[in-house]
Amino acid sequence: MNPETRTCKNCSTSFTIEPEDFDFYKKISVPPPTWCPSCRFMRRLAFYQERNLYKRNCDLCGKSTFSHHTPSTRNVYCAPCFWSDAWDPGSFYREYNPSVPFLKQVDELIRTSPKIALSVNYPTLVNSDYINHAGPCKNCYLIFDVENCENVLYSVFLDDVKDSMDCYMLIHSELCYGNVSCGRCSRVFFSEDCPDCVDVWFSKDCRGCTNCFGCMGLRKKKYHFFNEPLSKEEYTKRMKELPLHSRKGIEETLQKVHAFWLTRPHRYAHLGAKNVNVTGDYVFSASKNSKDIYFGIGIEDSRFCQFVGMLPAKDCYDYTRWGNGAERVYECLIVGEGARDVRFSIQTWSEVLDIEYCFWVTSSSHMFGCANIRKEEYCILNKQYSKSEYEKLKMRIREDMNKNPYVDATGIEYKYGEFFPPELSLHAYNETQAMDIFPITEAEAGKKGYLWRELPTPAYKPTITADKIPDSIHDVTDDILKEIIECESCKKPFRMVKPELELLRRFGLPVPMKCFNCRHLARWARVNPPRLWNRTCAKCNAAIKTSYSPERPEIIYCEQCYRAEVS
Repeated sequence: MNPETRTCKNCSTSFTIEPEDFDFYKKISVPPPTWCPSCRFMRRLAFYQERNLYKRNCDLCGKSTFSHHTPSTRNVYCAPCFWSDAWDPGSFYREYNPSVPFLKQVDELIRTSPKIALSVNYPTLVNSDYINHAGPCKNCYLIFDVENCENVLYSVFLDDVKDSMDCYMLIHSELCYGNVSCGRCSRVFFSEDCPDCVDVWFSKDCRGCTNCFGCMGLRKKKYHFFNEPLSKEEYTKRMKELPLHSRKGIEETLQKVHAFWLTRPHRYAHLGAKNVNVTGDYVFSASKNSKDIYFGIGIEDSRFCQFVGMLPAKDCYDYTRWGNGAERVYECLIVGEGARDVRFSIQTWSEVLDIEYCFWVTSSSHMFGCANIRKEEYCILNKQYSKSEYEKLKMRIREDMNKNPYVDATGIEYKYGEFFPPELSLHAYNETQAMDIFPITEAEAGKKGYLWRELPTPAYKPTITADKIPDSIHDVTDDILKEIIECESCKKPFRMVKPELELLRRFGLPVPMKCFNCRHLARWARVNPPRLWNRTCAKCNAAIKTSYSPERPEIIYCEQCYRAEVS
């Protein structure tokens, strides 16, 4: 079969379907996509609400809780109620109506059946009430998309992290602050792309280094200061002279560090050393025979996957978030933990098998168009059938989806083989991660039929502006915990919590002047986007595809030139 160029139904740009892509679609018995890869990614992210938490009441017990669902969303249960036996998920079933588009029926089931307030594995959480999209955690606060964390605050996309704060994309680490894309680290601060490091500050693209400050592109080095080798005594002396206890000192250091980084060559992509036949960016290790991967580990024979942070994942296309034994997953969001043969679904996990068009289905098999249900099999719209009845009705519904498709506000048809329309998301577009990666205006969202919501501002008023906070951590007393601080960036009020102050004192770092969300967005701005540009190597002029856009000032090297200079 030859490659085919098609026009995206959403953005009208052309995209190519390769022969190996057709082989995958045939293997899992789905039609080829009608949206381009970027639009498919955006469509999934429009259902992913991560960091906006709302105070509301549980619709079962009535107690106050926090949720990523707004107070206006119907039937939201707190985690203890959702996982309890106080209600019957199967009682919210619907009879299939062939005269109504199937996706509309699934949407109505999702909206009317009970939904969990926060996307968490509740029985595994200890003193971690204010986190979302999380597995086992202890003593954690405002962390998101995480697993196996303890004493961690204000961070996103973590696995196996302890005693850390203000990090993004961090694994198997402890005692870290302000890092992006690091792993297997201890006492690493304000650094990027620095795996296997100890006592490293303000560094980038350093591997296996110890006691380094302001460095870039080093391998297995000790006692280096802005890439200059020093004796242990001289390095220790310079470190003691640095005013890292003050915000002014941190800001001045960051300016010097970023200027220095621009003088050093950057690798065209962030790829791990143990990958084989892999393309994309932030593909950390143990991946092979996979293309167009963005933030992944342990991915095999896959394409168009993003944020798959727990290995392994195999034979997956258009798959966003998780992993951990996922296999044959297509056009899905938040799927993992032994999930197999899952298509067009959201939040399905724990050994699920043969799942299509489902939302929050756990420990179940052979489910089609089900929502908020667990430990069932052969169900359609939450109603259980015999195996033969199930297979017969499922095939009929697939045919009906092609004859009577869902049509969105812009006239786009959704036949069998399409993911859910973004206009059916339970969340406003500007609440979701789609806004982070594919930002649009409110007017543009309205033209597409996407929900847009004015994000609430806390009702309490600031008692102190950020500039009134002592510059040095040494001058900050416990009274700061009583203050309501006005963020210097967005002007919204925020408070500090005791574990945060304790960590800052332990690290000897100043109190931040920005709220958590503004700090997160600043870290996110340090991450390269999920897009590749055609450029040439700054040294040999070879053609490369890189996530560094042409207008960026970094010096970009191809793989060969980079390895020759940085080893």
